[in-house]
This record gives sequence, structure tokens and C-alpha cells, in this order.
Amino acid sequence: MSTSEKTLVLVKPDGVARGLVGEIIGRIERKGYTISQLRMLQADRALLEQHYAEHQGKPFFEPLVEFMLSGPIVALVVEGNRVIEGFRNIAGTTDPTVADPGTIRGDLARDAGTKVTQNLVHGSDSVESAAREIAIFFGGK
Repeated sequence: MSTSEKTLVLVKPDGVARGLVGEIIGRIERKGYTISQLRMLQADRALLEQHYAEHQGKPFFEPLVEFMLSGPIVALVVEGNRVIEGFRNIAGTTDPTVADPGTIRGDLARDAGTKVTQNLVHGSDSVESAAREIAIFFGGK
């Protein structure tokens, strides 16, 4: 049974600064997913507060927003069968120190001892989150 989905993937400022955008896109494409939209942007506080709304008030919220403001990001809409689950698997667990080898975070990220984990990528965690996040970064397109 085909379950075609869309997800939002963000290459965070650390991934852009380290020149890993091509590597990350390559892993997505080699997995067989389709990139239907892509844009590079310097996010502003309002956009990030909307994106991370569920985390407002948590201790890591402000350091996370500051990190995401620190440089350009690349936003992608990625499509494919069970792509939400699939991308989260190729991304690896949030903590790069324990992320499995072969994943984006396991191979390319490390704990740099910063206030917030800089782990290269974000991927939506559900169909509902994907729809909300895609609308934030790409409008009603």
C-alpha cells in the first residue's frame, strides 16, 4: 500500500556552514525521495518562533532560536512513500553522539558542547507537523 507523503527538511546553519547541503540532498535522493521545493533563506525570529511554537517557554527554546538565526538554512519539501518516517531514520537520532553510523547525524554531526545540539537537519515528525511546517516555510504553495 502506497502512503505518499510530504515532509519538511531543514538543513540547519551548521550543515550549511560546513558545506554539507549537497551531501544531505544526495542522501535524500539516493534513498529515492523527490525534492519538490527548495529554498535557501536567512530565517527571522518571527518565522522561527512560529516553527518552534510548541517549545516556547522551555529552557532550550532561546538557544535554539539563536542557533537557527546564526546563519542561512536550506528548506526542502521532500516527497515519497512514508517519507516522514524514512527521512527521520536516515537523519538519525537527535543526539549525534549516539546516532547510528550510516545516518546523517551519525556520520556527519558531533556534540560541539554548545548550548543547544547542532545536529545538521530537522525533519517533520508527523503528517500534521509536516503540513504546518511546509506552510510556514513555503506558504500555501
